[in-house]
Amino acid sequence: EASPHGLTFNSDGTKMFVTGNDGDDVNEYACSTGFDVSTCSFTDAFSVRNQEESSTGLAFNTDGTKMFVIGSSGDDVNEYTLEVGFDFDASGLGTTTFVDAFDISSQEASPQGLAFNSDGTKMFVTGNDGDDVNEYACTAFDVSTCSFTDAFDVSGQDIFPADVAFNTD
Repeated sequence: EASPHGLTFNSDGTKMFVTGNDGDDVNEYACSTGFDVSTCSFTDAFSVRNQEESSTGLAFNTDGTKMFVIGSSGDDVNEYTLEVGFDFDASGLGTTTFVDAFDISSQEASPQGLAFNSDGTKMFVTGNDGDDVNEYACTAFDVSTCSFTDAFDVSGQDIFPADVAFNTD
């Protein structure tokens, strides 16, 4: 990926995922030592081109069986299922399938960052246009059920918020 934007790990740090503006895909890396990028090596990539041509952020549910990708060209959150958690099918054991998309263009025209709370009932999106963190209520990691609930203005601190993250609670 020549222009990386989104980065996340599985829970023990043995898998790293990177997405960006140029590749139209999510790249999967295996890390022999958890959360040590010097031990990571490329294993597979999953194309998101049919849903997003300029991906900027990604997130997974807790067991890695759902992946969510956003980007600045689609203005939506795309949901995928993974038959094997945190595995695009490098080993031939499972498949990754597009499920649904949730339009966020009314709140953010250039989405960059994406996060969920631990049970997937809240989704948060940041971007270059809104200067805020948008909050959505959802049913357990299902974007087809999400609805906008509130926004938190961060323009006093950052006019181009690129990502969002929370502690565990």
